[in-house]
Amino acid sequence: MREFTSSLLNFGLAFVPALFGIICHEVAHGYTAFKMGDPTAKHLGRLTLNPIKHIDPMGLGIFVFTALFSPFIIGWAKPVPVQTRFFRNPRLASILVSLAGPLSNFLTACLCALILKFALNLAQAGFSASIVLLLIAQSAWLGISINCALCWFNLMPIPPLDGSHILAGILPRPLAFAYMQLGRYGMFIIVLLVGTGFFRYVLVPLISASVDFITLLFSVPAGLFYVQRFFHS
Repeated sequence: MREFTSSLLNFGLAFVPALFGIICHEVAHGYTAFKMGDPTAKHLGRLTLNPIKHIDPMGLGIFVFTALFSPFIIGWAKPVPVQTRFFRNPRLASILVSLAGPLSNFLTACLCALILKFALNLAQAGFSASIVLLLIAQSAWLGISINCALCWFNLMPIPPLDGSHILAGILPRPLAFAYMQLGRYGMFIIVLLVGTGFFRYVLVPLISASVDFITLLFSVPAGLFYVQRFFHS
């Protein structure tokens, strides 16, 4: 029961930065596509931070379930539709649109670091609502970790993840076409790699290095334990 309560608390703290990161990811795709000549996302009202426009019920449900009961978390929003026929340079535009999502997650992680630093400064200045600041600080630190994870996960070159579109834009056209056919097996490949622990050896070092870089850059604690200890010191 205690473990479930702890999982529920961590889920509550992680939900807002995770949802915000996922929404920013999709908006970044749509906005970049719009700037490159594709008005589809704009016409569908997807260039907004309103979560209702982006939530996929199944993706949200699986996110909640895996966050509470699984050692790894899976979830997704509705993908922003992109029509490459509007692009003047489809290959270059596809690369930039694909890069925009992971880049938005890195910037969101930086924003979370700023929020964490602000909360710590308020606490150090003697702000009375220390419990509120502790919750904000914990949520912000989880936001750094989650958005770094979103960034690197989506850069994996497995169709239909963003990394696959970036790689396809670099490969010769015949090879890129054959490579993207793997997209029909993409979800199975992802689940297989997560389930076998393969991602642990590939993604975790990248995520950890990114978190360390951001926390060092903004001079904030490098772990949730240190955030909690800051408030109890």
